[in-house]
Amino acid sequence: MIRPAEPADLAAVAAIYAHYVRETVATFDETPRTEADWRAKAANLAPFLVAELDGEVAGYAYVSAYRPKPAYRHTGEDSIYLAPDRTGLGLGGALLEALLTACQKTELRQLVAVIADTGSDASVALHRRYGFEPAGRLKNVGFKHGRWIDTILLQRALD
Repeated sequence: MIRPAEPADLAAVAAIYAHYVRETVATFDETPRTEADWRAKAANLAPFLVAELDGEVAGYAYVSAYRPKPAYRHTGEDSIYLAPDRTGLGLGGALLEALLTACQKTELRQLVAVIADTGSDASVALHRRYGFEPAGRLKNVGFKHGRWIDTILLQRALD
């Protein structure tokens, strides 16, 4: 089930994100966010959705501001994270589809995905299936776990 995130979900959201912070280069954060951090962040995310499976949060997705300057106000950046034991079940696609539908009710006109080039094409392939197109690559812009990481930019119109 895909539904809007609720305050009670934030501990699970924090735990899922902590895995990606500590174990991967999927995010460039180096310190996991606390539940309180997520509570503050959630106020600026729209939409913010969770995938619930067997009564537990199995993943989440949200749209945040792409850049802070006012002229970017109609462009958002999506983020999708799944519990490490819940990948490969179609939850990423379900979350992205629901996110795109929810974005239609906002003032957003463009959605950007900034994907760390981890060596896996899963995130890029997911976004491509939902109409995102390549928009560029930023080389060696992140340094984490002892290596330099590129980001891949994808973009989709919401009109």
